[in-house]
Formats: sequence, structure tokens, C-alpha cells
Amino acid sequence: MLNRASQQNPYVTIFGGNSTPRPPPVRSRPAAPQNGFFRSMANFSALHIPHSSNPPNDPANDILRDYDNLFRIFYNYTPALDALNIAAAYVQCKSLLMLADMYDALEVVGPRVDHHLLQFQSRLWKQIAKYPPSYLKLGYMARSKVIFKEALVHVVGQWPKDLQHLRNQLPEQVLDVIEDKVEELEDMKAKIEGRLFRLTLTTSRGERVTPTNSYLDWTAVSLFRQWLAENTTPPSPPPAQPQTPNNTNTNHPTTPRTTAAPLPTPPPNTGRIYRLLGLGGSAYLPHEELKRFLKIRPDDYSRDNLRRFERRVEELKALAREQVRPLMRNTLELEVGGGGGVGYLTCTRVGERDYPWDVRGE
Repeated sequence: MLNRASQQNPYVTIFGGNSTPRPPPVRSRPAAPQNGFFRSMANFSALHIPHSSNPPNDPANDILRDYDNLFRIFYNYTPALDALNIAAAYVQCKSLLMLADMYDALEVVGPRVDHHLLQFQSRLWKQIAKYPPSYLKLGYMARSKVIFKEALVHVVGQWPKDLQHLRNQLPEQVLDVIEDKVEELEDMKAKIEGRLFRLTLTTSRGERVTPTNSYLDWTAVSLFRQWLAENTTPPSPPPAQPQTPNNTNTNHPTTPRTTAAPLPTPPPNTGRIYRLLGLGGSAYLPHEELKRFLKIRPDDYSRDNLRRFERRVEELKALAREQVRPLMRNTLELEVGGGGGVGYLTCTRVGERDYPWDVRGE
């Protein structure tokens, strides 16, 4: 009777299906282990088998790490960011800032990112010099005055390099700051360049040298100005090739051949030239070049004339070095060492009113 009732009222599962409970399967008794079984298992357990359920490059791991760091900061805990590899730390800080921006939490997360990256010190300055546009954006998002200023000086000095990348990655207020600083630097360079072209030498009586009163000294001034003009004037663009119609077949109308417009000529690297002027000495117009110049006219060449010519050129170099001194200032945290390895100017000054997040709400 009970068996018949149980067959008519099957068991209802929580998943909505009807199933009759089945007895557990009958398992046969396992065979006795062989002699070397436990030894084999011990050796197998000693092997290091990598855990492959969560590969290290899984994007899910990065997302979990970013959320973990975000909540750590919310609860006033130190974020778990790479403290050894600055490249890895940059990637982690950047993704953390992007996540914080989604939750309008940059003011909370930014100081922690700033504090962590500044611990790298000299390694950070070198990385910023390699990738100034990327660190300019990171400094802006983290509200880091030190990182933003360091990257801004590099960007302004190399302008217009990476212009397209900057326009696509940075907000308008940051681009305005860059353009203002570039304009200030160009104005300073124009004033100093005008003074350089007006440099001259005087005779023993205090008169400006001319071809009549001191031909050799006047030649030294002319050579200096010629070198300056050649190195600060952008090269002229190549002439456009004339369009030549194809007249091989007179039965068909000729189609004009379109020629691609020539690429714009990049501006000269005047920063490198000004650094050479700031170094003076044999950095430009060295002894051999002056000797070759004098030998163009054999009548003017002699050992005495060469020594006097070199001495007068050195006087011009000393005057030029004083003129470019304002451009030789280094406002970077990175030690440039007289410009070695840095072929652009790093004299841009960044004030408190130049940080775009401070004036954004005005």
C-alpha cells in the first residue's frame, strides 16, 4: 500500500522538476593499494603544478584588482600597487584612476596615486621624460602638481611633437595651458634671437667692426651670424612637381594627374641650437671649422690670423652664452646635466594658476 502511494506521489524538487528518489549506487570495495602507490603519490604531491584557473593576464583579474584598490582607499587602507616596477605601477595607477573617474572619486584616489608614484623619485623623472604626454594626462587625473608640471615642461619643450595624440587624449583646459606656455617660450626665444643677431665686436677705439676698419674681425661676426641663421631658420619646402598630362592616347580624354601635397616641413630643433650656444667653447664652430673657413681665401690664412680669428670668435661665443642664459634654466626635477641627452628647452615656469583643476570651476 505504501509502495503504491509513493509511486503515485513523486518527490518535487526545488528546481520545479519531478523525480523519484533513487537509492545510492552500490560501490564495490576498492582493491588494496600496491606497494609503490604511496611513494608515487608522495612524489606527485611534491611537484609544483601552476594554478591555471585564473591566468595572470586575465582582464578579470585587473578589474578585481582595481576595485580592490578603490575600496581600500575608500576605507583608508593603502592600495596594493607595484612598488618595484614603475612601468607596472603606471599601468595600475592609470586603470585605477579611470575607474575612480567613473565614480567621481578622483579627489579621493588621486592623492594616493600621487604619493605612490612619487616614491620612485629619479626613476619617475626618467619615465616622464620618455612618455610626457601619458604622464601629463595621469598627472591631470591624479591632481598631481609635481607630475603634471614635470610632464608639461617636456611637452612644451618638444612642441609640436605628439600634437595629435595630445588633442585626442587631453581635455580643452589642459591644451589651453600647453598653448599658453608654448607662446610664452616662443616670445622669449624671439627676443633672445634678435639680440643674438645684433651681437658684434668692437675695435680698440670702441667702434663697431666693419670691412674697412677690421676686416678679419668683421669676418668673424659674419661667420657667427651665418651659422646662427642656418641653424635657426626652417628649411624651405621642396618645390611642387609640375603636373604632366598623359598624351599617349589622343582618342580618350586625358585626366589630370593629381600630385600629393608635400608634407609640412618640421620646425628646426632650436632648443638644441640654444643649448649649444649655452655651452660655448668647442660645442659649435670648433677649431677645424674655423681653420677651413680661413683657408677659403689663402691670402687671409696664417697662424697669427687663425689665432686672432679664434680669439674673436670666442668673444662672440661668450656674449652669446650670456644672452641665452635665461633659456638654459632647468625647471625639471630631472637633472639634465647641461643639456646632455635633452635636445630641447626645459625652462618653462609653471605657477599655481597654471594647474587646470584649480581654475576649472572659476
